[in-house]
Amino acid sequence: MLANITSSPAKDRAEARPESTRGGVFFTPRVDIVETDGELTLFAEVPGVKPDDVDLRYEKGELLLHARVQPRGERSVVLLQEYDEGDFFRAFTIHESIDSGRITAECKNGMLTVHLPKVEAVRPRQIAVRGE
Repeated sequence: MLANITSSPAKDRAEARPESTRGGVFFTPRVDIVETDGELTLFAEVPGVKPDDVDLRYEKGELLLHARVQPRGERSVVLLQEYDEGDFFRAFTIHESIDSGRITAECKNGMLTVHLPKVEAVRPRQIAVRGE
């Protein structure tokens, strides 16, 4: 893989402190990363997250993902609970072959898609060969 991205170890639930002013339980979203000639695409599962509740930042070679889950509201008697409420946090180290100024993202139906375009210099290109 030409564009190197590293991640913290994947765990379903982790204690993380993305900033000193926040604490508590954060979930580590499951992520798939796909590479094409022109970009890397990151797919992150963030169920219960709305686009306005995603804080996605690129700082000093790191892509930081913090997605807030809003409380479901009024509770009644819980008969079965398999889905915990909590925020998502994950950090990735981004290789310098990514054009950070052109990173885009969208969030729909609990899936965050982040497009990480490669800089032009590292994209493969076809070279035409002429004959005599």
